[in-house]
Amino acid sequence: MRISGITIPNKRLPFALATLYGVGIPLGETICIQAKVDANKKADDLTADEENAIRRIIESMKIEGDLKREVSGNIKRLKDIGAYRGTRHSRRLPVRGQRTKTNSRTVRGNVRKTMGSGRRKVEKT
Repeated sequence: MRISGITIPNKRLPFALATLYGVGIPLGETICIQAKVDANKKADDLTADEENAIRRIIESMKIEGDLKREVSGNIKRLKDIGAYRGTRHSRRLPVRGQRTKTNSRTVRGNVRKTMGSGRRKVEKT
């Protein structure tokens, strides 16, 4: 089964639909309810009518490329107007008020600048 250019894996429907960017497991469950499809079915077991009902609901939503474009446009707008959040995005620092003395490794990259921090290097013998 393919929806908007993405191949849906053969899993239970809420989990299979979660492979689409912008659709999580809870939204996948509500899509199944709206389409009147059993959520315990696997993606390959769907009939053509059920597939079309799910496809119709998902295509009315903003997912994949459209959603990514909107998110990047919002970030670009914040940078252009010089907002604090925009400068944090451009400096690749945490945006939502988290501390940066420790933590924030995922945003900054896994940078360990002091001697004692981080994992020990294994000595080669």
